[in-house]
Amino acid sequence: MTLDAKLWDKVLAEIQTEVSKAIFLTLFKNTSLVSFENGAVTIAAPSAMIIDLIQKRFYDLIKKSLDAHTGQTTKLLFVPKTITKEAVTEAPLFEASATRTVGHLPRVRADYTFQNMAVSTSNQLAYVSAKTVAEKIGRTYNPLFIYGDTGRGKTHLIQAIGNQFKKQYPGQKVFYLTSEKFVVDYTDSVQAGSANRFKEKYRHYDLLIMDDIQFLSKKERSEEELFHLFNALHDTNKQIIFSSDRAPVAIPDITERLKGRLASGMTIDIGEPDPESRMAIVRKKAALHGVMLSDEVIEYVATSMSGSIRELEGMVNNIICHTQVKGMAPDIAEVRQSLRSFTRPQKNISVKNVVDKVAEYFGIDEERWCAHDK
Repeated sequence: MTLDAKLWDKVLAEIQTEVSKAIFLTLFKNTSLVSFENGAVTIAAPSAMIIDLIQKRFYDLIKKSLDAHTGQTTKLLFVPKTITKEAVTEAPLFEASATRTVGHLPRVRADYTFQNMAVSTSNQLAYVSAKTVAEKIGRTYNPLFIYGDTGRGKTHLIQAIGNQFKKQYPGQKVFYLTSEKFVVDYTDSVQAGSANRFKEKYRHYDLLIMDDIQFLSKKERSEEELFHLFNALHDTNKQIIFSSDRAPVAIPDITERLKGRLASGMTIDIGEPDPESRMAIVRKKAALHGVMLSDEVIEYVATSMSGSIRELEGMVNNIICHTQVKGMAPDIAEVRQSLRSFTRPQKNISVKNVVDKVAEYFGIDEERWCAHDK
């Protein structure tokens, strides 16, 4: 047994005392330590879903144990088991605390594809436009700007374009990043005196995908650099894709000329999914993991809360984990019990509540207002 394997066995032994048997068997039993080099610990797990659950719930527990056993401040990296140690060495991976997903493209989830997306009236136009862009890179809808509230599926859609493009054109360059990453890269390059290298790097891509462009607000020098980068890519028919939580015209504190560039192609809003669409999302997400839910369970999950698609997926992941532990899909009673932490308490509003608030607002005495002679 290697030193790395012995180290991971010690960590697993500690984790086993901290979590339930069902959680350990489901999430940790089939994990392994791929490498431990210079404080960076690479851990392999069976699937992206397992990685997501481990990182969300047990990252701190794992890190604490590794720090204690190694005497170092470790950094945790998670990869699917299909990725070998050699692949980890060749391709840069990212810290679990900063990036939740690992795929064949840096920072892009391999499971974010067009095939895995539930299409409804709320996102149909965005879906069709994104597929068109993926098939005709640089020739139509350039730039593509997709916006909508948090958790509407924007990141899934723009990363699906990247995955499809890389599959169709493996020899061409695609790069996905957030606007925050762009600002950091640019600032670091200026401070290091390597701004020209930064420009060359970003102008090298055939497809540039920038998420959460709204965070570029008030970053004047980075805005200026993006403006010139946009022109350089667009003039050479390179595809540019943006996402935001609002339309270009509504982004505050960015220059009008940059707003004009952002809105110069196709701008599409992803609306809130209706109950039927949410049911379709639940059914599809569960089916992707081989879990067939009853119509009663699907309707309950889809309508029990009005949160984002991201929260809806969290509920489905909880059910999938439950299914893996029990070996069968849960019934409606079990689902209600397991999803209690997701539901938000609702305050009942009575007629008296309304009367009190109206009387308070208008400065009216409640008793006189409700008197029979009024």
